[in-house]
Amino acid sequence: MAQDIGQDTIMLRDGVLVGPVRRSRNTAINQRGSIHDDATASRLGFRGGTVAGSVHLDLFPPLLLRAFGPRWFERGTLSINFLNPTVDAEPVRAFLRQPEIATSADVQVEAWIEREDGLRVGEGTAAVGEPGVPTALGGRDLARYNQGEYRILRDIHPGDPLGPVQVCYTLAEHRTRMEVITEQLPWYTAPSPWGGPIVSPAAMVSLLYNKPVAAIRPRIGQAVGLFGAIELRNIAGPIFVDREYTVSGTVLARGQSPKTEYFWYETTLAEPDGHRIAGLLMQLRFMKASSPLWQETGPAR
Repeated sequence: MAQDIGQDTIMLRDGVLVGPVRRSRNTAINQRGSIHDDATASRLGFRGGTVAGSVHLDLFPPLLLRAFGPRWFERGTLSINFLNPTVDAEPVRAFLRQPEIATSADVQVEAWIEREDGLRVGEGTAAVGEPGVPTALGGRDLARYNQGEYRILRDIHPGDPLGPVQVCYTLAEHRTRMEVITEQLPWYTAPSPWGGPIVSPAAMVSLLYNKPVAAIRPRIGQAVGLFGAIELRNIAGPIFVDREYTVSGTVLARGQSPKTEYFWYETTLAEPDGHRIAGLLMQLRFMKASSPLWQETGPAR
């Protein structure tokens, strides 16, 4: 069941806010043929079906509220590059460097996720307002590795449009997430300072990712995908449960590593009148070992 989180469960250790140990759930474990499926993930060299990186983002809101106050849900960012996957219910915790100035200021700090044994799962930055420095992902040269032969992503190119599509985080979807969410805020299920219930970071990713990418998925070669990096930005948030929005975006760059092909894209969520509410910058990776297009020669080692 979901756990209620109080600010008293957060520790301050050497200038770092430390969240409690939680067990992020692999909510897509029954998606056969995906990276979340134990059999598929094991075949590709993972310890088992992986927890989506977006699920780990739900560890952060209590820390973000302690560091930045409710303003994070209005004009805050969370920018995380994922380093090591976890499996279902594996103990993890979130960390956030405490700002050295008042929470009313525009500021950016380090943020990261660790397994209980200290292995770093993901790392990056969290911010509120406009601190005037690049986020962990926003400061990257996304096209740096745009070279070589593309097989999986041969029909995906920078500049390709995503959407527009209509999205809504329904009450049914929201109730399902609340059953497994690691950090339960009262504002997810009751009136919030902005009005009705708001969505969590993982739900934000779902809204900004699912439909726009599904529209171009037929153009992507057969391959198992996974989240490589995620940046969420509240532009004029928060996002509300059971409210309709429009999402549109663009493919920014593509690249590859010895084991994957990947592309970066951004999407923006807006009210029907065009007023922008939130944005997403994401890297999607696709395993070469899972693609028939790479089976003959295989990826470089």
